[in-house]
Amino acid sequence: MRNNVLILDFGSQYTQLIARRVRELNVYCEIHPYNKLPHNLDSFGALILSGSPYSVREVKSPRINLDVLLTKMPVLAVCYGAQLIAQEMGGKVSASNIREYGRANLNIKEQDNILFDGVGNNTQVWMSHSDTIKQLPKNSLLLASSNDVENVAYRYEENIYCLQFHPEVYHSTEGKKILENFLTKISGLKQTWTPDSFIDSTISELKEQIGDDKVILGLSGGVDSSVAAILLHKAIGKNLHCIFVNNGLLRKNEFTDVLDQYKEMELNIVGVDYSNEFYNELKDVSDPEKKRKIIGRVFIESFDKESNKIENVKWLAQGTIYPDVIESISATGGPSATIKSHHNVGGLPDFMKLKVIEPLKLLFKDEVRRVGNSLHIDKNILGRHPFPGPGLAIRILGDVNKENVRMLQEVDYIFIKGLKEANLYNKIWQAGAMLLPVKSVGVMGDERTYEKCVALRAVESTDGMTADWVDLPYSFLQDISNKIINRVKGVNRVVYDISSKPPATIEWE
Repeated sequence: MRNNVLILDFGSQYTQLIARRVRELNVYCEIHPYNKLPHNLDSFGALILSGSPYSVREVKSPRINLDVLLTKMPVLAVCYGAQLIAQEMGGKVSASNIREYGRANLNIKEQDNILFDGVGNNTQVWMSHSDTIKQLPKNSLLLASSNDVENVAYRYEENIYCLQFHPEVYHSTEGKKILENFLTKISGLKQTWTPDSFIDSTISELKEQIGDDKVILGLSGGVDSSVAAILLHKAIGKNLHCIFVNNGLLRKNEFTDVLDQYKEMELNIVGVDYSNEFYNELKDVSDPEKKRKIIGRVFIESFDKESNKIENVKWLAQGTIYPDVIESISATGGPSATIKSHHNVGGLPDFMKLKVIEPLKLLFKDEVRRVGNSLHIDKNILGRHPFPGPGLAIRILGDVNKENVRMLQEVDYIFIKGLKEANLYNKIWQAGAMLLPVKSVGVMGDERTYEKCVALRAVESTDGMTADWVDLPYSFLQDISNKIINRVKGVNRVVYDISSKPPATIEWE
């Protein structure tokens, strides 16, 4: 049970990245806010203290009881964590005279130190702090310096390792090796957290938790709900009842194609078409937030109507993943404390008194895909780009109606099909088309036209938090533009969005 890592979050932008690096090393870890310690501390075999936007010199900066934590397990303290230990244990932290941000090179003092075993001297690391550790606490050993910073890495007592740099970011070229040394050689943890081990343990836990009860799951066609469905199917078979709602806002042919894929996977699934209900409610609504709320409400109503046809249901399954869980227990508040509505369910009415089960709540997105691959789920599902919960409604700027949906479906189909044929689809994180609420003058043959404009969007990203536009070949864009204008009635102009996130967002609404 002690083969787990506890990561205490002090509000750093890199905390989830620490967890991802630990998971990549096949060691299970959990993130908890610094002020909400887990009750089962003794089940963890190692502790990592994150960085923070705060300064340890601030009166209201995050604090924890180090006297208790530092005696329980090996510790790796990163940036703010390293400064916190230095200050609380009798060292000295002060404002830095120079800007300690960006690349630096390590001068490793103790060549035989376990933490830097196999790490080359002068290796590149990434700094990001405005304070510096002027004096180490007693019982400390200096492990590494840089050209500008003396106390870059040190050991306090026996098993407490402190780093002023961030080993979790890509710019720290041997950061992953440093983390592995801490996890395996210092903490003695086993690298057994794999997709197969997760599948085996999860199916066993689902069987025990659910027993002979019935479960309903709203499938969306996306990666998360699909992987959750297969895990549940393997655990409880036909007692899983899947509902796939067509809101009329999916991509061209997506409802029938995805439904057929699910049936081939032998899922117990029913597909229901509520397109007209969604269109009726969205009539003459152009405000993006109102669109989202209407779509969420109508989905709940249609999902509830269909689920009531299944007798004696006890559980509602959802494709919640770990970033959603982390946000819901955020210690720092702010934007990360606000959770968007789930793609597939969006909110459970009070009168649906079902217990909720979330098989993927411990996994990051990339881990969900690896688990799906181990489950032999169709690669067309696993490799599918993220698609917004409200569907094409938030890619149609202005009124949502059948004609606008038809037009955008055709444009999107040509764009996505073209990306796949040009072997570009898998190099892109997300792509789609936007139908703009403007018309422009064009010429077709000898006639002038006054028709719609569409914007194409393709971005590269790892998690959607930040994104950059993809530099698609001009020849490809030229070909796609010609096909769209020639084949989609009502469109006479195509533009390509070259905005990054931030300041823009990936979707236009």
